[in-house]
Amino acid sequence: MTQTSDKLIIGGREFTSRLMVGTGKYASFEQTAQALEMSGAEIITVAVRRVNLDRSKESLLDYIDLKKYTLLPNTAGCYTADDAVRTCRLAREAGMSDFVKLEVLGDEKTLFPDNEELLKAAKILVAEGFTVLPYCSDDVIVCKKLEDLGCAAVMPLGAPIGSGLGIRNPYNIRIILENVSVPVIVDAGVGSASDAAIAMELGCAGVLMNTAIAGAQDPIAMAEAMKLAVIAGRLSFKAGRIPRKLYANASSPLDGLIN
Repeated sequence: MTQTSDKLIIGGREFTSRLMVGTGKYASFEQTAQALEMSGAEIITVAVRRVNLDRSKESLLDYIDLKKYTLLPNTAGCYTADDAVRTCRLAREAGMSDFVKLEVLGDEKTLFPDNEELLKAAKILVAEGFTVLPYCSDDVIVCKKLEDLGCAAVMPLGAPIGSGLGIRNPYNIRIILENVSVPVIVDAGVGSASDAAIAMELGCAGVLMNTAIAGAQDPIAMAEAMKLAVIAGRLSFKAGRIPRKLYANASSPLDGLIN
């Protein structure tokens, strides 16, 4: 299996990279562009509320090759379904994309999703023809409801946004993977390359991150580390790990040896 033959398919679109990268928190637009290039990501998220859409001033979009990347406008900073839907409509009208990452937050301290408002917004956006990728809690019931509404993927959190704690409950992620048929993409909480590899080894279709790269001491190097971790984790999952055992099992068995 090669990376190019193992395609990620979301909403009928094919991608080679399974790493999705955010564009916030970098020291400069130049650094953002360098990190995106090194990450190998094809899908990049852009906070609609934080980007200059009319391009009258310097904008992040000036540094992004829109022929190379698929924009995933997100509704960061929205706390109601109405605000999130309005933001997605604005992104589409501005020519960004109808391929959207839907966030509806519950409170400013935890940044956990408000699943009730999220479901409400998802229903409206799917009906309006958007390809919806919702950021949600690691709750299999919520994920199943989002799938039933027609979302193209589900994006359960690994840990709180920007926390860098890694996947706090891998068992919930495994349950979600067993019960939904759309791609499962871990979103939020990744802090290191090993966290990304773990997500992929669980069987997730991809990983989305921002702070883990942008907040690193060397964002460019971390972007490359995350690219390699996602590739390695996916290969490990596809290869199939050995069973876990409580006791030792000799790698050089004694059976058949001549005394």
